[in-house]
Amino acid sequence: MPDRAPQPGEQYRFHFDMSLCIGCKCCVVACNEQNGNPADINWRRVAEIEGGWYPQASRHYVSMGCNHCVDPTCLKGCPVDAYSKDAVTGIVQHSADTCIGCQYCTWNCSYGVPQFNPERGVVGKCDMCHGRLSLGQSPACVSACPEGAIAIEIVRIDEWVARAAAAIPEAGLPADDGSISTTRIVLPETLPPDSRPPALLHVQPAEAHWPLVVMTVLTQLSVGAFAAIWLQQLSGAVVDLGIAAIASFAVAALALGASTLHLGRPIHAYRALKMWRRSWLSREVLLFGAFAGIANAYAVALWLRRPEGIVLGGLTAIVGLAGIGASACIYRVPSRPSWNSYLTPLRFAMTAAVLGPLFASALAAGEASWLRWAAVAMAGGQAVVVAWSYLRLSASDRIELRGTARLLSTALSGRFMLRGMLLLLGGVVLPLLQGGPAIAAAALALALAGEILDRYLFFVSVVPKHMTTAYLPMGSAAAA
Repeated sequence: MPDRAPQPGEQYRFHFDMSLCIGCKCCVVACNEQNGNPADINWRRVAEIEGGWYPQASRHYVSMGCNHCVDPTCLKGCPVDAYSKDAVTGIVQHSADTCIGCQYCTWNCSYGVPQFNPERGVVGKCDMCHGRLSLGQSPACVSACPEGAIAIEIVRIDEWVARAAAAIPEAGLPADDGSISTTRIVLPETLPPDSRPPALLHVQPAEAHWPLVVMTVLTQLSVGAFAAIWLQQLSGAVVDLGIAAIASFAVAALALGASTLHLGRPIHAYRALKMWRRSWLSREVLLFGAFAGIANAYAVALWLRRPEGIVLGGLTAIVGLAGIGASACIYRVPSRPSWNSYLTPLRFAMTAAVLGPLFASALAAGEASWLRWAAVAMAGGQAVVVAWSYLRLSASDRIELRGTARLLSTALSGRFMLRGMLLLLGGVVLPLLQGGPAIAAAALALALAGEILDRYLFFVSVVPKHMTTAYLPMGSAAAA
């Protein structure tokens, strides 16, 4: 422990010496005992690093808690302002009372530090045992380490930021971490060039997040349907559009209701509006809330055949598209490489473009043939996007992207192929038949099933950035 408190412009940080760690995980046990966490929730984790070739193989370990970053992404992304950075110590703290359990911070952190506790319905994380620090005691992990591999030290923030900006290799700071981790990691003198975490070579499907699957697909369907209805209205269609608009609004209401099921504390869902100035999740809630209100007014105007419906229709489409954009930005996070791509907002928008015309056509089959042709064109485009996304993953040198491609071609291959078949049948083949209401309904059902399956694959095939990836040069050789 330092013999003094941090001065202005300084903060506490962890110092970890990889050459001393023996992987005993005493730090993990001590942390769990100190904070009363169950065995499967670890605020401090130990990762294995393997490298070399027989008979000169080697194994090292990395112990990591919270990095108490200079510019923490967990804090910036939290929609309810549950995080704070102590002005004196620099410790990033989390308020369980404020947290709603949205789990956005678990994606936003480059190191997977925040951990969701389903029993409590909130997230928790390492706070450097700030209560012990205030009494002059070292954190539990530091006290428990038998080799002295973990220590607390004081860092000059401006000097550390300057070293990070200069990308000094011996700084022990990952060069690609925008949050500027303050943890100083000392690597062994010799580390084999093929060193990598073995866990990244044996990837497993991630959590499906079904409430988010339903929410994202149905909101995009509703936005696409309202856009199609508005375009029909602009074209002077004589068909009654009121029923289609009311049905589209009902889908949006169902989607927004389903989204609360993903929260650990859904009763506090209203808090998610708080940080709209910096959190994409707050912006998504705000925009889709506005979309629902305007869409309801538009549906009523169509039902009553009010002339102001045209203006409301355009506003509904614009706000809905903005909501889809905000949804996509939630997943554009560096910690999830397969999500952090321009293809994510494109695929979300294409879902709306495929399902919207099919939904409107199913509610007024035969009245607007251009809806079917629009669905066919958009489904073909979506198929190209899906194929290009897979090829991009397979050809990448990034170990996480290659891991996602491996999942789609092995454990998830059957569902991945089924997704393509449903898209082509529902989005292309059946609309081209130009049948009656039954064919239109079948096309919508198949395409909707395909988009739901695609969103399911979006969540379960993601391979998070490993907490050691930024510290070790892992490229295509490690991903092979």
